[in-house]
Amino acid sequence: ISTRGFVQTGDNVLIGGTIVLGSGTQGVIVRAIGPSLTLSEKLADPTLELRDANGTLVRSNDNWREGGQEAEIIATGIPPTNDLESAIVSQLSGNGAAYTAIVRGSTGTTGVAVVEVYALD
Repeated sequence: ISTRGFVQTGDNVLIGGTIVLGSGTQGVIVRAIGPSLTLSEKLADPTLELRDANGTLVRSNDNWREGGQEAEIIATGIPPTNDLESAIVSQLSGNGAAYTAIVRGSTGTTGVAVVEVYALD
């Protein structure tokens, strides 16, 4: 699943949601893409948060090669193409659990970004 939008400052962020069906957990990679977009108004440096249905932070990332998940992200076969983009690999609970990915601009930057959630085998 993916969505594209204009990221502004404050509460004007880009939001994407997903629900995990079935009783088991689901491995996912969530990506916040900006610098590699072929648009003039692209978001230069996206940050990413993954939150559960209660708003609790599951994980966050700014610059996918930082934060301790670089090898896991590469192993998915779909790492972001720009080092300033953000990504998170996580095992999400099932049974209809809902999750929200939130994209902001690092240091208050604005621009167009894409948030993507891929299911992993």
